[in-house]
Amino acid sequence: MHIKQRHLEVFDAIIAAGSISRAAAQLNLSQPAVSIALANLEESIGFKLFQRDRGFFAPTREAFLLQDEMAQGLLALSRVSQRISEIRAGSTGSIRIATNGAMAVHFLPPLIATYQRDHSDVNIDILVRSSRQVADWVSSRQIDIGLIDTPVPVAGLNAKLFNLTCVCVMHQNDPLAVKQTITPADLAGRSVVAITGQHMVDRQLDSLLSAANVTVERHISSYFFAIARNIAAAGNALAIIDPTNGKANLSDGVIWRPFVPRIHHELAIITPSDQPLGQAAAGLYDLITQSLTPSFSKSCAVKRSASAASRIFSASGIASIFSPIFGQISDISRFNSSHFSAPGSESGKMASGGHSGSHTPQSIHSSG
Repeated sequence: MHIKQRHLEVFDAIIAAGSISRAAAQLNLSQPAVSIALANLEESIGFKLFQRDRGFFAPTREAFLLQDEMAQGLLALSRVSQRISEIRAGSTGSIRIATNGAMAVHFLPPLIATYQRDHSDVNIDILVRSSRQVADWVSSRQIDIGLIDTPVPVAGLNAKLFNLTCVCVMHQNDPLAVKQTITPADLAGRSVVAITGQHMVDRQLDSLLSAANVTVERHISSYFFAIARNIAAAGNALAIIDPTNGKANLSDGVIWRPFVPRIHHELAIITPSDQPLGQAAAGLYDLITQSLTPSFSKSCAVKRSASAASRIFSASGIASIFSPIFGQISDISRFNSSHFSAPGSESGKMASGGHSGSHTPQSIHSSG
């Protein structure tokens, strides 16, 4: 026995309309099409549903016995169809996203609010972990989307890389606050908070200071950008940090200025390489990448290296878009994993508001 949705629709319309002609008009079908659908239904179930005799047309006893079940079946199919449409549109389901504290506190909340205006039935869990923990979770498919600092510490992930333009932060009463941009020469003799762990930001700053023959005081250091900002807020120290922390409006007396030449901090959005995102997660992923849309993006697959000494980039394209907030992103098709740090390296120690470090787990839950 094979009953189609069209059979249920025809039966329901004939019962409601009282005749085949009126049912055909209601369904916007021809009368012969309705008659054929009814005949096919009766043949499929093995008995008559309507009596037809010299202009007399009426439901049989069997039709009345099936009426409720037919109506319920039609409603169930309608709900299934609606659910399929919702899933295709990404308007239902659940998403788990993990990142560091700065992104969870300053960057994601307004994006989640925007996303849920059109996806109110989607449940979203935001978890705060170290870069290494986030990468492990994404690799094992416990998390849909991860936002971490590079290098990516785990192989087997898809990653989109963003080069965020760092800023110089200081107290609003600092003598340098009157300047529109800060240069290496402006830092001469000043206390500058170091970002420890051989961080990419500090390596770039040291190179620029050396080239400009500038000496600074480095008596304070921290693994975390957020702490570097707090130190700048508390005294006369300066810090070069990521824009997520640097441009956060915390009413703590800290202001930021562009630093020239530019110093970049690299962020990665990671997803499992062997499993495509669901519709709901894909929609949020697109919103995040659009919001980070700076200048260049790198799309890459983090794979296991055939040789530990091999460090290869294979570029497939670079697109340029400008952003007043974050800086630049670039587009690379594939990375060899030896470019990234090994598990347990300093780069895997990221935490709230910083670039690395272990961190007490926190979870922020959002549901529609």
